[in-house]
Amino acid sequence: MTLPVRNSWDPFTALVRQFDSEFDAIVRRAFGGAAPVRTGFVPAADVTRDGNDVVISLELPGVPAEDVDVEVVDGTLRVSGERREERSSDKDGVLIREIRSGSFRREFALPDHVTADSIEAEHADGMLRVRVRDVGPAKAEPRKIEVRSAKALGPSERD
Repeated sequence: MTLPVRNSWDPFTALVRQFDSEFDAIVRRAFGGAAPVRTGFVPAADVTRDGNDVVISLELPGVPAEDVDVEVVDGTLRVSGERREERSSDKDGVLIREIRSGSFRREFALPDHVTADSIEAEHADGMLRVRVRDVGPAKAEPRKIEVRSAKALGPSERD
């Protein structure tokens, strides 16, 4: 006679689930503040310099220009929008769904003198390019300053 196999509690699986839950809570507290922003995906971004301008390029495949907002809020460039899920009437036909949909938001700190008038945005071929004009030159390269001994200075040079 064989006994029926019962689903038993697996302590390893329970431990992994607890760890995942605790880790998610730590990340939310560290980065999300009181209410985390739920995002369906986070678009990849490149930030490059073009003379005195900064160009921010974001990958937004499947996101039409009318679903993207670019704004300046409290010294921050905020790019937000939504990638809508493609709906099909035959749900049984979907075997794997890896393309993420939902809302997104990326933020970039701006120098104090930059206003919304200094910013242009263009959307084409699944890429959003935001040009921040006249940010100024890159920071000066570090340079070593010679330290002279006070003994080497003459009396008139010390005061």
